[in-house]
Amino acid sequence: MKTSKNNKLVSLLLGACCTAALIPLAKADTLKIGLSLQELNNPYFVTMKESLEQAAKTIGAEVIVTDAHHDVSKQINDVEDMLQRGINILLLNPADSVGVQSAVISAHKAGVVTVAIDAQAEGPLDSFVGSKNYDAGYMACKYMTEKLGGKGEVAILDGIPVVPILERVRGCNDAVKEFKDVKIVAKQNGKQERDMAMTVTENMLQANPNLAGIFSVNDTGALGALTAIESSGMDIKLVSVDGAPEAIKAIQKANSKFIATSAQYPRDQVRLGLGIALAKHWGSKVPAAVPVDVSLIDREKAAGFSW
Repeated sequence: MKTSKNNKLVSLLLGACCTAALIPLAKADTLKIGLSLQELNNPYFVTMKESLEQAAKTIGAEVIVTDAHHDVSKQINDVEDMLQRGINILLLNPADSVGVQSAVISAHKAGVVTVAIDAQAEGPLDSFVGSKNYDAGYMACKYMTEKLGGKGEVAILDGIPVVPILERVRGCNDAVKEFKDVKIVAKQNGKQERDMAMTVTENMLQANPNLAGIFSVNDTGALGALTAIESSGMDIKLVSVDGAPEAIKAIQKANSKFIATSAQYPRDQVRLGLGIALAKHWGSKVPAAVPVDVSLIDREKAAGFSW
């Protein structure tokens, strides 16, 4: 398992916060932590859920997890329900960065410490913990364009309009601009879903017979795109963002069209979020935002990598 640059910070923060928390928890009701995720049909968010449950267990806290299914209205209702159940901390992974604002306001009014995880949210947050998504998009697309020899037509497999996705696309665009002979000829929304991404990619391949590279905003979409690319027989280089286990396996295959992913660290993000929330809950000042490093994983590095 690869050790990320973030691990030391996670250990120090959680160690300090959890030690301080143990005494009050022994004398009071069980701490309740709410985790509202945009989806659970993705190993990235499942990893977050499992990591939070493990960390919360060490301090005797209760965890309530909800799945918004990418529906911000459902997510708002989920948060309202958790507030009624008396949560003390809300870790929020928004399905819509702007649309979720009313839930953030409700949590703030209820005196609940609220930390956005992975995607930024509008409203009176206590903090935000998320990957350097611009870097993720930039690194992946820089790698792709270099492997193309600095020339060719490329496409972007886009996703839902939340800040992380927008930043990844912005980073990709900036990387491509550095190569005057590389042109983005298509950009379509695969909704970060495998089946949808496969269909969208098939359409892009048919419309752009000279396509040489594709950047997907996440690994789930990339795996759908990979199926379409392999079926087409076209020589296309595919890059993405996440570092999901299935993507890492695909990158390791001989002659794989999937050549790299900018890996995030979901365990680090949720544990940092918990540590910051605990610090705030127990009266400490916390940073408004904590950026989490990403790493480019190609075939050479894939063998030693895991979340």
